Amino acid sequence: MSAAQPESQNAPTTPPWEAKRPKRRGLVRKLIIWLIIAGVAGLVMMALQERPVEVETGMVARGPLTVYVSEEGKTRIRNRYIVAAPVGGSMQRVTLKPGDTVKAGETILTRIEPGIAPLLDVRAKTEAQARVNGATAGRSRAQEALGMSRTGLKYAETNLDRIKGTANSGILSAADRDNFQREVDLKNREVRSAEFALQVADYELEQAKAALVQLENPGGGAVMEIKAPVNGLVLRVQQESATIVAPGTAILEIGDPNDLEIEAEILSRDAVAIKPGAVVTVEQWGGEPVEARVRRVEPAAFTKVSALGVEEQRVLVLSDFTAQTAALKALGDRFRVEVRVAVWHSDDTLLVPSGALFREGSEWKTFLHDKDKKRAKSITVKAGRTDGKMTEVIEGLKVGDEVLMHPPDNVKDGTEVVKREEPK
Repeated sequence: MSAAQPESQNAPTTPPWEAKRPKRRGLVRKLIIWLIIAGVAGLVMMALQERPVEVETGMVARGPLTVYVSEEGKTRIRNRYIVAAPVGGSMQRVTLKPGDTVKAGETILTRIEPGIAPLLDVRAKTEAQARVNGATAGRSRAQEALGMSRTGLKYAETNLDRIKGTANSGILSAADRDNFQREVDLKNREVRSAEFALQVADYELEQAKAALVQLENPGGGAVMEIKAPVNGLVLRVQQESATIVAPGTAILEIGDPNDLEIEAEILSRDAVAIKPGAVVTVEQWGGEPVEARVRRVEPAAFTKVSALGVEEQRVLVLSDFTAQTAALKALGDRFRVEVRVAVWHSDDTLLVPSGALFREGSEWKTFLHDKDKKRAKSITVKAGRTDGKMTEVIEGLKVGDEVLMHPPDNVKDGTEVVKREEPK
């Protein structure tokens, strides 16, 4: 009994809960903690690892390219006529409205009754006689111009008939034949314009003679009828109410809406590349795009202030519709359109999408898609003309190269990239 007591007193004391806990539970807890730490470290490494950048690609290929100059324009009637009062007096109210049809020599626009008795002096009669002489000379000049226009048309038609006989022999190109045809069309328009000018000259002569008759025979209570000088529509009524008018007072404006041309104000730096006969595409007028041809590039520029307050030098470019369709009859005077004038064309040139090019300093560059290494490769490109969608390649690329479209800022030379899958 006495020998066992020292052994019990020297034995280690252990809490009862520690004695019951399994030893493996501590190892499992440590293993779980290390797994969590390893998983977090793996996620951090995956987050820090560089991933391939998704990109869109385009191909370099050969094809046609046309460079356009785009600008807003407006239609206008080629030949306009402002009817003015030939004599002074009391003008009756104008009953016509814009859009009404008038017929040359038949439609009465208004009437002018004598006002107070005119002063019959030698100077007034001499001036009236001088106006008659001037109107007579103007009619003779218009008649000669008409004859010259008809002669030019006959010569152009003769040339066109002559080259038609050699069409199958291949002596002339298609472009030369088109030029001869265009020359005939232009001469036809010149003849029409000259005929219009002759009608106006006849009307002015009649007005001058009527004014002279009224001065020579005053006081008769005669009423002067102002008739339409040409066929067409009333464009604008400038003096509608009945009033006392002086000689030369503008009454209304007449024109033929079927004889439209397009007026576009082009920047002078772009206008130097535009030539008569260039193809024009007319858009945004309310219908399908139609074709026109440049008739004239005016030689004098003018200064115009843009919406941003910048002074610009612009040139008027006049174009004619190549064909009058039923849809174009809806167009009127001063209607807004958009014109695209072709200034350069090539049937076969090396092209790259414009969205693949970017500026770096003074050089154009692009990224090639290396299919084997799946990386982007930066190269320098010498670019030429562009139409906004495709750009001419002079040096740096070849047919079949695959380039990155609109590369993001994080794409550098050697960056790993992957093509973005197109939605099905």
